[in-house]
Formats: sequence, C-alpha cells, structure tokens
Amino acid sequence: MTHATRFFIRVYFLGFLHFTILQAQTLDSTSSGKSKREIDLFDILDTIATKTPIPKWTKKEPKIEKEIGHGIKNAFSFLPSLNYTPPTSWSFGVLTSIALYTGDHKKTNLSNLQIYTSYTLNHQFITIARSTIWTSGNKYNFVGDWRYLKYPSYTYGLGPNTPITNKELIHYSYLRIYQIAYKNIFPGFYLGLGYNLDDHFKIEEEPGSLQNTDFERYSVGTGTNTISSGLTFNLLYDTRKNPVNPVGGGHYASIGYRYNAQWLGSDQNWESFLIDARKYVSFPRASRNILAFWTYDWFTFDGTVPYLDLPSSAWDTYDNQGRGYIQGRFRSSNLMSAEIEYRFGITRNQLLGGVAFVNVQTVSDLHTSHFDTFYPATGMGIRIKVNKQTNTNISIDYGLGLNGARGFFFNLGEVF
Repeated sequence: MTHATRFFIRVYFLGFLHFTILQAQTLDSTSSGKSKREIDLFDILDTIATKTPIPKWTKKEPKIEKEIGHGIKNAFSFLPSLNYTPPTSWSFGVLTSIALYTGDHKKTNLSNLQIYTSYTLNHQFITIARSTIWTSGNKYNFVGDWRYLKYPSYTYGLGPNTPITNKELIHYSYLRIYQIAYKNIFPGFYLGLGYNLDDHFKIEEEPGSLQNTDFERYSVGTGTNTISSGLTFNLLYDTRKNPVNPVGGGHYASIGYRYNAQWLGSDQNWESFLIDARKYVSFPRASRNILAFWTYDWFTFDGTVPYLDLPSSAWDTYDNQGRGYIQGRFRSSNLMSAEIEYRFGITRNQLLGGVAFVNVQTVSDLHTSHFDTFYPATGMGIRIKVNKQTNTNISIDYGLGLNGARGFFFNLGEVF
C-alpha cells in the first residue's frame, strides 16, 4: 500500500449474533409477493440452519413502493464487526441499527438510528450515534450526529496542493453533538433549528513529527483544546420514502447556516454554510436500478476556524465524501465535491447488487479562496442485502484516486 492508501476491512459476524424483530404488523407476502422474490443474508442463514430450500423466484413484480419496508413497524439489527484502518490498527466493535415507522408507512418516512462502538488495539475508543427520526405524518424530523472519539488522525497540510509526504499524526479526543429539529412547512419542505458542538481536547502532535508544519503555523485550534459552539438554521427538502436506501427515485436537499459565537461557549467567532443535495432516478424507468447524484459543499467565513474544524475530506455525517482518498486528505477553508453513482441488481432475488461511481473534490487556496485544483476518483463495489424488510445493504467499495490514492470503503447502508 502507498501512503495515500486507505485500507479498511470490516468483517461482519452474522447469524447467531444478529437478529431482526418485526413487531405489530408483518410483511403481507400475499399482497406484494415480496417474500417469494427477494431474499437477504438471513434467509441464507435460515436455510443453512433449517435445511429448507430458498423460495424460488417468481415473475410476479410487486410495485416498487410496496417494497420499501411495507408493513414494518420495527426492525432491529445487531452486527458485531472487526475493523482495520491505518490510524486505528485492528478494532473490535458492535453496530446496532434500528429502523421503524412512527406512523402509517404511506404517510410517514422510515426512521433510522445507528449506534457504533469500538475499541482498538491502539487503545482508542469510538462511539458514534446517528439518527433520522420522523414523527407520524412527517410533521417533524429530528436529525442527530453524536460522537465521542479518542484516536489519532492524519493531517496533510492546508490547501489543494499538499503532498502526501506531509502527513502528520495528531492525537486528540473529540466530542461532537449535532442536533437539528425540523418542522414541516408544506409537503416535502422543512424549516429547522439546531445546535452544533465540536469539542477537541487533549490535542498533541505525534513525537518526532515534522517541524514547522501547516498545523503549527496555523496556530488557531492547535493548542491542547478547542471548542466551537454554534446555532444552526436549516432548510430541508426530502421526498425519499426510505433514507436507508431510496428506491423508486426521490430528492434530498439540506442547506445549513452555522453561527459560532463566544457567548455560546465557542473559542472563536466564525460562520459556515453547508449544502448537501442528492437526487435519485430510476434508470431504466420503473426498475429498481438507481442513478444517484450527490453534491456536498462546505464553506466557512467571517472568522478564523480552528484547524480541526476546517472543512476536510470525508468529515461529512457518514464519513463517505470523496471515496478514493483517505479521511482528512484535503483541508482548507472551503470544500466542494460532486459524485455520480449507478446502483444495479446482480441477482434477480436482490441478494447481490453492484455500484459504479465517479467523484471529484476540491478545496480552496487558504489565502485566495480560489478553487484551481481538482481531485477525481472512480471505483466499483458490491451490495449484499442484509435486511430485505428495510432494504439495507452491506456496502463494499474500492476507489481509485490520483497519485496512488486507493482503498476499500465499507458501510452498513448506502454511501448517500
């Protein structure tokens, strides 16, 4: 592997440590025919355990909207995992996922909560809780991203033209609390008010690090601790029925303005603006194959942003932006990226699928704010259906970027 390689292995031990609970209503197989045409990993495990044949494929095609968690009121998944990344070495953890409808599935989007906890051989601890909770009839939407991290993170300098050889290991602990409450204004549109906290503490450079680095020269937020605390004002447009895996098309657009102020406990006064927009198109029309588009754009202004809070590669909510490059590879006052992905079925029973993607990202020059260098990446991946009720896949992707950047990228659910 080159220094630009991000190698990430996640092995899910399935079966006896995974279970799915369906409460209240169950899938009506006679109305949709779904149980006769679609299977997941746990159908395979059940078949092995009970020695019963897998249901055969039928030509009956259910309507797409009936395939999106039809009749499910609660689905709970528990997935032990074994991970490896260069910053953490081997880590052992547990991923818990809950998907449910809080109201009539025809009028209410699917809610989702994921909690991931792990401990590494480098004595690092990671806990992440992400949630998208819709109330009955989609009147309110509560979106959360809470984290506690204790692990080293590489930084490669500031701006678009930083060589990979400039990497420097920074140790720190990190508490993130992002919470937004949205209220429905009219169909598909929501206004939101939230609070963001980024608390980095016990910050220190790896002994023997390069001298006079961008990290040291930047000076703001490079001491032993830094706090950014601010209010957010948000607009949301969301027509997806299932945020875990949109099927049948849909749109998502989130625009957020963040105001950090010392009177809120922030070390520095600064502001940011974030755009996260996605579009999903059935291609060919009426098929389950999806052509997905994503743009993620992050700008800061009116103040000096602490170093570790600057826009940086793959520091979005799900750490998925810029597949093909290591997390934190590019960092500056502004970041822009765009991605196109095609999702297609491989087997008729939907157990296996595939994706092909291409993306590009850029960060601005720290002094001029100009965008003049772009970093593309491309790759392919496979999808393994882990829960047909919520349409959840295990995602395994391999991405290639410039200058030898490459790596595996794993997720529970789609990348975006």
